[in-house]
Amino acid sequence: MADGTSNNAFVEFERVQKSYDGEKLVVKDLNLSMPKGEFLTMLGPSGSGKTTCLMMLAGFETATHGEIKLDGVSINHIPPHKRGIGMVFQNYALFPHMTVAENLSFPLEVRKIGKAEREQKVMRALGMVQMQDFANRRPTQLSGGQQQRIALARALVFEPELVLMDEPLGALDKQLRETLQFEITNLAHQLGITVVYVTHDQTEALTMSDRVAVFDDGRIQQLAPPDELYEAPQNSFVAQFIGENNTLEGTLKEVKGNSCIVQLDNGDIIDAMPVNVGAVGERTKVSIRPERVEFDKTRLKADAHTLKAEVLEFIYMGDIFRTRLRVAGSEDFVIKSRNAPDQTRLTPGQQIEIGWMTEDCRALDA
Repeated sequence: MADGTSNNAFVEFERVQKSYDGEKLVVKDLNLSMPKGEFLTMLGPSGSGKTTCLMMLAGFETATHGEIKLDGVSINHIPPHKRGIGMVFQNYALFPHMTVAENLSFPLEVRKIGKAEREQKVMRALGMVQMQDFANRRPTQLSGGQQQRIALARALVFEPELVLMDEPLGALDKQLRETLQFEITNLAHQLGITVVYVTHDQTEALTMSDRVAVFDDGRIQQLAPPDELYEAPQNSFVAQFIGENNTLEGTLKEVKGNSCIVQLDNGDIIDAMPVNVGAVGERTKVSIRPERVEFDKTRLKADAHTLKAEVLEFIYMGDIFRTRLRVAGSEDFVIKSRNAPDQTRLTPGQQIEIGWMTEDCRALDA
């Protein structure tokens, strides 16, 4: 699961639990430690506990049990405005009656910073998000993307060491969202700030983060860098939640070192890596990423594992072809292949043989 606490931790959750009604726990025994300067994303479906964790860190919610520390100091009883944390929300939370400059100046006034220094810091923060020319506009005169840039500048204006972001790009269109993803990540790394980012968008989590904590049912299911989460999911939930994934169900027949034998429900026998399996005779789900499956015999390695398949759909998607197949009784088996001049084009109804390497096929919990 999550890594425990450590000496160089900047943000720490130690055995944190949260219940709203005294009975059901929405966060269960959470241990999480983050070094300074890390961009960590809390990812998960609605109700998985990720936003509650962010709100406890911000001070808007109180932990029912356990301790939250910032730079080694417990902040459980420190009110939100004294934690020195920057916040960015999905709805921008800008004051409509104030100009952009006044919005940014407000957190500095609260901190009793003099006028001349305030003006300097405001222009510096606006410069970070390329919005210097908008200082005298009001939020209602700005587009959604511009308002979100201002909200980001306001979170950074008092130079906090920690910034929390709750679905900040959720209301924006796809292209703008992708632009701001890179801007936020680059800015965070340039300034060396620590960021805790909450989203339910897996692509956003994979492209922006140093590490991702995948939440489900109040627990961290896996905490790892994006490539590790995608390539090496530790359980079925993570495999299904992160990226597209092929799942075949079966029974564990034998485990021998780094491989195991699984009998699929239609009777086919395959080899897999035993990542998270029970005893022989128990149920398992095998997971194979669509881009790891090959149907071109010239590209198949000699020791690849092969199965018979029937083509159900062959879809042109520009940069890739997406092929849906009937494999071992499943009609949701997908292959993604690069759109290359030599790529074979398939037709529905065609009978083919597909293959993959054992190390790309992971046997997980049922």
